[in-house]
Amino acid sequence: MSNKTKQKVAVFDIDGTIFRSSLLIEILDALIQERIFPSSVNKEYAKSYKNWLNRVGTYEDYIMDIVKTFNRHIKGVPYKNFFKVAKRVSDFHKNRVYRYTRDLVKELKSKGYFLLAISHSPKEVVHEFCHLMGFDKYYGLIYKTNDKNILNGERDAIIFNKATLLKRAVKLNNLTLKGSVGVGDTESDIRVLKLVERPICFNPNQRLYKHAKRHGWPVVVERKDVIYHL
Repeated sequence: MSNKTKQKVAVFDIDGTIFRSSLLIEILDALIQERIFPSSVNKEYAKSYKNWLNRVGTYEDYIMDIVKTFNRHIKGVPYKNFFKVAKRVSDFHKNRVYRYTRDLVKELKSKGYFLLAISHSPKEVVHEFCHLMGFDKYYGLIYKTNDKNILNGERDAIIFNKATLLKRAVKLNNLTLKGSVGVGDTESDIRVLKLVERPICFNPNQRLYKHAKRHGWPVVVERKDVIYHL
């Protein structure tokens, strides 16, 4: 089948790219507030959070501690409780987005693009958030359950390779990478950005910024109400 009959794809990371924070951070906070996780949980990432705020540590270190904390405590949580919290987080934060990527999503959708999101946050909160924004397909981390529908702490490993997921989505949904667009903010998005024709590094971390400079990729930074094209 020729590319003329296939739909162009635009692929987005979510956390820090569209959403002005991390969905995983927000759902972790909500699980603590709902007392599904113990209140002492925040001590497990307090040091890396403080180091990041004081610019003596990296955001990546902070997020890794968030991930480890979430993975330690999610085991044994009833799925229905987890899903309820995920939906509440998505509804509450649905408008907490960057102007640039929000408008880019609307623009590409109006041009007939297939909108794809790939995130390392749990699929439940990713699904709700992206559905509200009008995405056609979205991938998030899948946390497995046992036969009693209780989360067992295990995760599906496929989400860790975003490039594989993009290729799969292109094949399964009759899409084309010709004219494609990709938006990411960290080095974990590089493999995806290499696959698209129009890579955009939005509010990139240092590693992605250096890669973008070497390869001539556009860099866009949004601060307060100003958008800079570098």
